[in-house]
Amino acid sequence: MKNRMILQSFEWYLSNDGTFWKRVEGAAPSFSSIGFTSVWLPPAFKGAGGINDVGYGVYDLYDLGEFDQKGTIRTKYGTKDEYLRAVKAVEDNGVRVLADIVFNQKMGADETEEVQAVEDAGNNRNEQISGDETITAWTKFTFPGRKGKYDPFIWDHTCFDGTDWDEKGHRNSIYRFDGKNWDCDVSTENGNYDYLMGCDLDFQEPKVVEELKKWGRWYLDLTGADGVRLDALKHIRFTFFEEWLKDMRAYTGRDLFAIGEYWNPDVNALTHYLDVNHNCLSLFDAALHFRFYNASNSGGYFDMRTLYDSTLVQVREDNAITFVDNHDTEPQQALQSFIPAWFKPIAYALILESAHGIPCVFYGDLFGIRQENIAPVKDLARLMAARTLAAYGSETDYFDHEDVVGFTRSGSTENPDSGVAVLVSDGPGGCRHMMVNEAMKGKQFINILDENLSVCINEDGSGDFTVNGGSAAVYVEAHMLDEIKKMAAAFEQGTQPYFPW
Repeated sequence: MKNRMILQSFEWYLSNDGTFWKRVEGAAPSFSSIGFTSVWLPPAFKGAGGINDVGYGVYDLYDLGEFDQKGTIRTKYGTKDEYLRAVKAVEDNGVRVLADIVFNQKMGADETEEVQAVEDAGNNRNEQISGDETITAWTKFTFPGRKGKYDPFIWDHTCFDGTDWDEKGHRNSIYRFDGKNWDCDVSTENGNYDYLMGCDLDFQEPKVVEELKKWGRWYLDLTGADGVRLDALKHIRFTFFEEWLKDMRAYTGRDLFAIGEYWNPDVNALTHYLDVNHNCLSLFDAALHFRFYNASNSGGYFDMRTLYDSTLVQVREDNAITFVDNHDTEPQQALQSFIPAWFKPIAYALILESAHGIPCVFYGDLFGIRQENIAPVKDLARLMAARTLAAYGSETDYFDHEDVVGFTRSGSTENPDSGVAVLVSDGPGGCRHMMVNEAMKGKQFINILDENLSVCINEDGSGDFTVNGGSAAVYVEAHMLDEIKKMAAAFEQGTQPYFPW
């Protein structure tokens, strides 16, 4: 059975030239050939920023690049037809499509309304800091370019809990509408973190919940997407997505794969969310990301034995999506916590060759981030190929040294010549004696990241593996090295025309 591996196919600073869906379509065979089992595509609907909107400033969920709205027909990524062709190309190559679903906020309303509201404190949304006042709020979404096609629903202030702008007073604040309360079952950051931006959807309002279910059925019918990535979970009533996913799965008759973004380094917050939702979805392991971030910024003095402490993959691995970086952690973004280049191979070696969790590879690491002059992570394609070809069998961990840690995979009969030994160091490097598999005795293992390092497996199936300082080493059986190099080279050649560095 092929190892599961996800590609986040975009980064924040992609060109707005409208060619992205075409490039995904062209690269789809290469995504499959390297072993990706799912591709997470960016939000496909029209945003308030038109062709400059990454997709999270949601305007019209029903406009996938079809209607003349917000100064454009296409989105940043292309047209509706191009999007559907990209989805089909990915799926035709045996790879699942994960659609990015953004429900928390709407932006770019078409008309204003006079609304009674109060102001709540930014750092404590449970604290009211003004009396009742009448504000002019951009809360009415009529979608004049779409003219009711697909859905006649008009969004107005009754669909929202609040907003952040009073047009009449030209003031920015957090305005909670009269008769509305922030959802109580959300993150307790800032007292209550229901409100994030724009017009905040009221997930206690029945017509809003039903409208989002109606849209989900339409969208899944149209696209045939195999799963979803769900945005901003900690700002949305915790029980909403269990209800929504149950409806979508019943409607489609498919066990839609779902990944949620709950951005919190505290693993207890992540497990609480999973418990409330009866483990009906997976979560990105933000706790692990911050362990990587702290290790990479500790000057070699991080205790590597503790790298997985208090992470989701440690305590709830069946629901953990491991990752190194994403579009929100990039430089200049609100959640900036970008892992330094020297540590990237270490982090990717750990998540890609491991048996625990499902790894997600970030576009910016794989293809680079041009705007920030950030180059692709060296040999990342080899690490992905090693997961696809060699990282099988039971895992034995060696996390008992403050600088040099690693693990081995024993290989499997279903995957001939499989098995790996991974060693990483944030300090001066070193050597560890690790057991692989007795069946591999006498075989030569070579480090795919530095072919000058090799090990002959002992009679008992063990070996003395070496890693250089501040780096990673991934050892595979010598015969497998050539296959890994061929797979990585083919992927790089196949994607270069579409995602050139």
